Amino acid sequence: MVPDFFPFPGVRYRPDACRARLEDLTAPPYDVIDAEARARLEAAHPMNAVHLILPRDQESGDRYQRAAQRLEEWQRQGVLEADPPRLYLYRMAFTAEGGERRLTTGVIGALALSPPDQGEVLPHERTMPKPRGDRLDLLRATRANLDPVWVLSMAPGLSDLLGPGDSPPTAGCIDTDGVEHCLIPLPDDIAARVSETVGSAPVVIADGHHRYETALAFAKEDVRLRGDRGPRAADQIMALVVELAPNQLCVRPIHRLLLGAGPDLRGRLARVATLDPAGPNTPEGVRTLLARMDGGEAMGLVDGDGLAMLTLRLDVLHAGLERLPAPLRDVDSARLEVALGALGIPEALDFHADPATVAAEVAKGTADAGVFLRPVSVAQIQAVAAAGERMPEKTTYFSPKPLTGMVFRPVDD
Repeated sequence: MVPDFFPFPGVRYRPDACRARLEDLTAPPYDVIDAEARARLEAAHPMNAVHLILPRDQESGDRYQRAAQRLEEWQRQGVLEADPPRLYLYRMAFTAEGGERRLTTGVIGALALSPPDQGEVLPHERTMPKPRGDRLDLLRATRANLDPVWVLSMAPGLSDLLGPGDSPPTAGCIDTDGVEHCLIPLPDDIAARVSETVGSAPVVIADGHHRYETALAFAKEDVRLRGDRGPRAADQIMALVVELAPNQLCVRPIHRLLLGAGPDLRGRLARVATLDPAGPNTPEGVRTLLARMDGGEAMGLVDGDGLAMLTLRLDVLHAGLERLPAPLRDVDSARLEVALGALGIPEALDFHADPATVAAEVAKGTADAGVFLRPVSVAQIQAVAAAGERMPEKTTYFSPKPLTGMVFRPVDD
């Protein structure tokens, strides 16, 4: 089974209509926006996309309906304008951690929904229930895909087909991290070849598992409410498709904060791991620890006693690791679950991709400890998805992130 991928009539900002820069109207994905960033985006412009994806509670009225009303009003005012059906080349130019200049080039279109067991769209992580409910309420109200999910195509040659993207962008901006985002409508002949290529192999969900599951639930609900009328816009989801290739992807780990781990954590961890003290919890110490982890077999620990290299004793954990599906046995997040389970430590976790934030939370006493994980590889992601398995939630952080507000997709027919 392979996925269908279609052009769609995108709805885009007209910055001139609201006298704003696109930088002031776009936002990162909802799940990476903290309280400080949310306030900054809200203040950037009253029509910033954050008002759609993260509407605030107020004394009266439903916040999701308020987002829907804003979307409708902005279209009525001409701030948002519809394109004819198109596929869009989407390019992100950025500087990687090593200092080299990188490009991630993909295509945004409408991806046909299918349950994971059909093998067309493969998840690679578990999900949590709360975000699904929140996103479903928003989708019900707005009847629009406000940001693309990010999927990885197993079809070779997609990047070559898209080319370097030399055409001038229809929409472009530079975000607060210095990433250049460009949106370029594809000519019909290239769009047809891209759709054919994407439809030739399964895709793996990189970012947006919750939104994909939400869209599946919404599509079923829409059939019950409106009847089965054949193919509908609700049967698809807006997706950024990027080739599953190392030169297209930067995959960072999402680290763990342990909450409620109890006293003498190091003494308990010593039963299942070797701990090598690595100095005090300082920014330079954290950077040095992460550098030592690179390419090795150890994770990192930060707690009230400072930093340490954390090497699991695979012989002690052998029985638990053997119960994992084979593609997960080398994944740090899965290994850590086994280790915590063996020690009876509750899996009360928080998640952060930024190691400095993890170290700071431990220093403040907000968490008992933090565990730094190593990134998974593109090959590991492909193997887990192809086997029909899932990594623990919040294992992978793909960067940079596509912006919300470059294009919206209505799901009304």
